[in-house]
Amino acid sequence: MERLFATERLRARALYMFYAATVATAICLVLYYRVAFVPGEAGGGRATSWLWLGMLAAELWFGVCWVVAQSVRWRPVRRRAFSDRLAARYGDNLPCVDIFVCTADPRSEPPSLVVCAVLSVMAYNYPADKLSVYLSDDGCSALTFYALWEASQFAKLWLPFCRKHSIEPRSPAAYFSESEMGKLGELCSVQEWSLLKESYKGMTERIDCAVLLGMVPEQIRAMHKGFYEWDSGITLQNHQPIVQVLIDRNNPTVVDNEGSQLPTLVYMAREKRPKCHHNFKAGAMNALIRVSSVISNSPIILNVDCDVYSNNSDSIRDALCFFLDEKMGHKVGFVQCPQNYTNLTKNDIYGNSLNVINEVELCGMDGVGGPAYIGTGCFHRREIISGRSFSEDYKQDWETGIMEKLGEHMNEIEEQAKSLATCDYECNNTQWGREVGVKYGCPVEDVITGLAIQCRGWVSVYFNPARKAFLGLAPTTLAQTLLQHRRFSEGNFSILLSRYCPFLFGHGKVKLWLQMGYCTYGLWAPSSLPTLYYIFVPSVGLLCRIPLFPELTSPWILPFAYLPAAMYIYSLYEALSCGVTLKGWWNGQRMWVIKRTTSYLFAVADTIFRLLGLSAMAFAITPKVSDEDQSRRYEQELMEFGPSSSLEFVIVAAIALLSLVCLAGGLSWIVASGCTASCLKFFLQIVLCGALVAINVPVYEAMFIRNDRGRMAPGVTLTATGLVLPACLIWANIVL
Repeated sequence: MERLFATERLRARALYMFYAATVATAICLVLYYRVAFVPGEAGGGRATSWLWLGMLAAELWFGVCWVVAQSVRWRPVRRRAFSDRLAARYGDNLPCVDIFVCTADPRSEPPSLVVCAVLSVMAYNYPADKLSVYLSDDGCSALTFYALWEASQFAKLWLPFCRKHSIEPRSPAAYFSESEMGKLGELCSVQEWSLLKESYKGMTERIDCAVLLGMVPEQIRAMHKGFYEWDSGITLQNHQPIVQVLIDRNNPTVVDNEGSQLPTLVYMAREKRPKCHHNFKAGAMNALIRVSSVISNSPIILNVDCDVYSNNSDSIRDALCFFLDEKMGHKVGFVQCPQNYTNLTKNDIYGNSLNVINEVELCGMDGVGGPAYIGTGCFHRREIISGRSFSEDYKQDWETGIMEKLGEHMNEIEEQAKSLATCDYECNNTQWGREVGVKYGCPVEDVITGLAIQCRGWVSVYFNPARKAFLGLAPTTLAQTLLQHRRFSEGNFSILLSRYCPFLFGHGKVKLWLQMGYCTYGLWAPSSLPTLYYIFVPSVGLLCRIPLFPELTSPWILPFAYLPAAMYIYSLYEALSCGVTLKGWWNGQRMWVIKRTTSYLFAVADTIFRLLGLSAMAFAITPKVSDEDQSRRYEQELMEFGPSSSLEFVIVAAIALLSLVCLAGGLSWIVASGCTASCLKFFLQIVLCGALVAINVPVYEAMFIRNDRGRMAPGVTLTATGLVLPACLIWANIVL
């Protein structure tokens, strides 16, 4: 019998192995040089020796990180799904699917954005009687509920239109922004397209108007009993559980405009009370698992973020090729699709493109045991995410799922579901958040949940089709980008320091290569410290005339020169092969420095404070909206610093100014001395400092040239200048 999916190993690995061997050799030579040639008293004194040993420690750390990172590049694989074979074998006799969409704040995540994500997953090319869509609203906003009610009405027009014309994508916002009446061809009539667009525009205007006013119109409140759940006593952190079924697929009277069934649509806001910890998104996911178990109980669960829309209407069928494959399907715990962004600029000004991670690193993890669960775009078996361990005789019952509600009234089902969404449900001696459901206690609960599933014997699959399954929104300002990476790096670093450390938790359960793959991202945060050292010390050493690298005429310069050259050339090749532009790669190098010296540094501090009990775990939501001026500058690829005076921007400005002062000071005394030997001795420090100046050009522009609202705040520039002033005085003292 033909397989439902194929696994292909990537070619040209021998060339990569040769490159890796040469880099490993160069790393060993650099470390040997540092150990063998530590300066003595005659070579600059004790201070120089300590600086030298600090360079050794930083280079040793970078070497360890590089070795760990090889785990996700050594054996990458790609998967292909054969949905045509699935259709021929099973037809529409397919399992039911529950889709979870999570939102938390109507201000940062506009309801009109959220409902487009919901509509896109309701419109899958999949039997409507086997689809149930759940929206978890952790903001408990009547505005979000109203937006979902509007979406339930618009779905009666939208779903038959998608089905009739097989359009892609099936998010109305994305579809109408991409399509034009003049390019419709034979797809549909101009009149039909225009009427549908006007209906969509009317829906979004009503939603946005309600959000602007901060209230739902009274005439609307009378149209659904769910609106009466909100009274004057409800607040964000103090409210009862709310579960409302807006569309019941089992109700024969609820159909679209062509008389076809609609997917079930459910709104949920789990209970919150001030004295009860709600466990952020993990708590919402677990509440969804329980609530859905009494409404639909589908054997497959897909979860997506509210800013992500379905870009491929066949994604469910593709994922089922892995679960239903006769040879390997019983081993697959979850199928992870990549996270891609639709709003990146041409040259990705903030380095938010995940192309290299998606095209290389996750493929590499798939080759050594399976990708991590990244929290969105992931298909799970319900049994497995609920804690089941793997056994060779495991056989999935695909007929699970509640297809009929004989003798039960929907009001009774809603009340039963509410009892499963109370904040004290998990306190009654249950294993939720520990052995059952999504794990608690970590800012990246998805990662440790996926690792726990793999440690119970299941494998995961990474599926990256040519037409991306999901598209989301990338941050559009520097502050948003740094906030997002601060959360990511803090979460992954927390895993390393917890009982879920892959080398401890996964020992004997998953392959060593996979353990290393998980640790690759856990090392992001602590890498901030050696990076800061490597930025600061060689630059100040150039200013103070302290050589920290071999001379240009020394044979030992070869490994020091080869390492960065080889790594940057390979990084450029990797980026270009993944669709990144040359300028986009350069922007990525800039953001690599900025993130390591700000987001990752603060992530280390946050994690340590939390482990010491000095602060509590928090979850900061990345805003999904920007004002018109910010959006315009984003499209123009101008870095956005704005009026903010955050400490992160102070660090960015201070590093940029320090690099400029040290390069100018170092070159000036070398030129003034007219000594060629000095240039040879400090060649690598000049190159390093010059590279830092080059990548910080947009920062200098924001501080001294630009006049728009996105420029660096004057207070930040003054503070950074005050921090760098001591370096200027040192240089002046030496010169004078």
